[in-house]
Amino acid sequence: MSEFVSDLRVLKQLVLHRATGDSHQDRLESFYRHQAGDYDSFRSRLLHGRRKLIESLEFPEGGRWVDMGCGTGHNLEIAGSKASSLAEVHLVDLSPSLLKVAKQRTERMGAQNTFTHLADATRFELPSGSADVVTFSYSLTMIPDWFAAIENAIDLLKPGGVLGVADFYVSRKHAAKDGVQHGWWKRAFWQHWFAMDNVFLNGDHLAMLSRHLLPIHSAESVGKVPYLPWLKAPYYVFLGRK
Repeated sequence: MSEFVSDLRVLKQLVLHRATGDSHQDRLESFYRHQAGDYDSFRSRLLHGRRKLIESLEFPEGGRWVDMGCGTGHNLEIAGSKASSLAEVHLVDLSPSLLKVAKQRTERMGAQNTFTHLADATRFELPSGSADVVTFSYSLTMIPDWFAAIENAIDLLKPGGVLGVADFYVSRKHAAKDGVQHGWWKRAFWQHWFAMDNVFLNGDHLAMLSRHLLPIHSAESVGKVPYLPWLKAPYYVFLGRK
């Protein structure tokens, strides 16, 4: 029952409260402020591929991981003991409410190698070429200047470092020969559906990632939407090496 009540609060926010504000940060915070505490339960059944992404990553001992758009820091829990061998984990998000939950999580886990940053993924700064792993877990579609975010992530990576992304998407009108082709109705429906919450699905994410990185893994699939089992939202998981 507690999970259902938590879901109701999230659904109420999704359906009745549109994001408002003059800046991207204001809009994010207006959207997440009233659901930050309920975020993980609902999203764990919506954000398919996130666990696979994090579990597929190799974290070098003494390395550095940057999680862009970290939300509540749940990826840190998924990584578990693998993350504890890192010298530094940087959790970056633009929503103070979500980042507050992430900070509470790191304290509860005793993750002394983990630092939280209220920052824009397109401008977050560390020494160039200093990160071993950078991830975007269902955050790239919420970053208006998403190509700048990818460029910044690539700049942060060491040569041989890995960029991992899991997110919703739609295919291009004419997908690559080895890619999944979505029909016009599916592309239009999912783009409109997610855009109501300022989540902008794009057919160019995979193309840009594949062009600027050496693909290690790339998969396209669909996942169920909570309480709407007949709907399956398209998503992808990508890992690429600099």
